[in-house]
Amino acid sequence: MSQRILLPPGWPRPHGYSNGIAAEGRLVFTAGQIAWDETNVIQTDSMAGQVAQTLKNTVAVLAEAEAEPRHIVRMTWYITSRSEYLEHAKEIGRIWREIIGKHYPAMAVIEVSALIESAAKVEIETTAVVPPCTNPHNE
Repeated sequence: MSQRILLPPGWPRPHGYSNGIAAEGRLVFTAGQIAWDETNVIQTDSMAGQVAQTLKNTVAVLAEAEAEPRHIVRMTWYITSRSEYLEHAKEIGRIWREIIGKHYPAMAVIEVSALIESAAKVEIETTAVVPPCTNPHNE
C-alpha cells in the first residue's frame, strides 16, 4: 500500500481519524453519499443507522472503481446534529469498524443546518487513492 499516516513528532495519535495521509496512485472521488437505499429511500431516522447506510453506499461507489475502504485517504462528513452524533459516537465507531475496518483516514466532521435531502442526517464525501498496479498482468 502506498499510504503513509502523517503524525508530527510529539503529537498524540488521534482516535477515529488521522491528521493526514500521504498517498500515491489513482484518485477516486465520491459525491456526497447519504443514507438512501438502492431505491433512493431513507429507511431510518437514526443517526447511527444513517451513518451505516451512508458508509455502505460509499463502499459500493468505491468498489465501482476497484477501490476498497483501505484506499480511503480523506472524508468530509456533514451532519445535521452535533449532539446526536456525539450521543451515538460509540455505536458509530462500532459501525465504522464493521464496514470500513480499522483504517482511519484524514477526516473532518461539520455540523450543517440542513442537507438537500430533508430526511438525511449525514452526508459523506470521500477521496480514495488506489495504489499503482505493480503487476502489469493484473490490470
